Amino acid sequence: MENRTKKRPRSAWDITPAQPQVKRAEVVSSNEVISRRRQASPPRRDDDREGHYVFNLGENLTPRYKILSKMGEGTFGRVLECWDRQTREYVAIKVVRSIRKYRNAAMIEVDVLQHLAKNDKGDSHCVQIRSWFDYRNHICIVFEKLGPSLFDFLKRNKYCPFPVDLVREFGRQLLESVAYMHDLRLIHTDLKPENILLVSSDYVRLPGYKKVSSDEMLSRCLPKSSAIKLIDFGSAAFDNQNHSSIVSTRHYRAPEVILGLGWSYPCDLWSVGCILVELCSGEALFQTHENLEHLAMMERVFGPLPEHMIRRADKGAEKYFRRGLRLNWPEGAVSRESIRAVNKLDRLKDLVSQHVESSRFSFTDLLHGLLMYEPSERLTARQALNHPFFNNLTS
Repeated sequence: MENRTKKRPRSAWDITPAQPQVKRAEVVSSNEVISRRRQASPPRRDDDREGHYVFNLGENLTPRYKILSKMGEGTFGRVLECWDRQTREYVAIKVVRSIRKYRNAAMIEVDVLQHLAKNDKGDSHCVQIRSWFDYRNHICIVFEKLGPSLFDFLKRNKYCPFPVDLVREFGRQLLESVAYMHDLRLIHTDLKPENILLVSSDYVRLPGYKKVSSDEMLSRCLPKSSAIKLIDFGSAAFDNQNHSSIVSTRHYRAPEVILGLGWSYPCDLWSVGCILVELCSGEALFQTHENLEHLAMMERVFGPLPEHMIRRADKGAEKYFRRGLRLNWPEGAVSRESIRAVNKLDRLKDLVSQHVESSRFSFTDLLHGLLMYEPSERLTARQALNHPFFNNLTS
């Protein structure tokens, strides 16, 4: 990044400050001794094999933060729920693995988060960074504490889809956060339900949503608040940076990325379209782990890929096509199960109709705009926000 400083001051949390000489007459009360012990750093331990920070619940992460629970874990490291003794609030601290590439990625994320925070007027729907520090060779990023991700909520709710009115509110906020990032020339590149968090953990349980058996009805949970925030900017890139060839988690990856055509802001909008389908159906639109199958699924839902995109595909993607312009499907399928997975998909309007009654026409139209094959024809975030779907009077 252009404005990134080469060196950053580190907080030396493990250096014990020099203590003044205590005269014999000065007796420290037992309560003060206990308090100091409680706020001391734990003994040093080796990291585990993967470079994760090893901790016990109730210990301190620096004298300021008390570790209360592990909220999550990923390839980057772990997220810990902590009590901030200074501000007297609960926070979430991302403790990054002590491996160079993850430390470097974390510092890029810090830069992005600070850039987002500097321009935020309180309506960006992006998670707020509180601070960051380097502790025992682990970059630690302190965030406001939020609720579960939309994916976690779906999973706990047995993948029961959200009502379309709630999907509308989630979609509006998600597009506002994407528009905010794009205005700052930033591309998120890893939008998915796991990276969208509810602000609150509170929910209500509604009985009798779906009949499971003759005498049993499945209840459904809904969040009390529709407020969400976007997280995980470790893969974010400025538009003028060199872009890696592969971005996005598989299910939300745009066709231009698979075909090696390069990518920019529109890849985020493709991901948004996939997310909205998942929120209204309860299932990922493209449940696949292989490129050819993924492209076949796209053609099943949206129709044939444009010839001009196929012609421009890089050499690595040529193997997915036969005679240059037709997808090598089902001939190139790795298994019958793969063919069945593609065949069970419906066209987009039919898929939406299975789960959405009110607003289904405007919702389908919005999704078509977000999921255009040609990136230049895809709706921008600002254009999508002006779509009739976000007018509650739509039919």
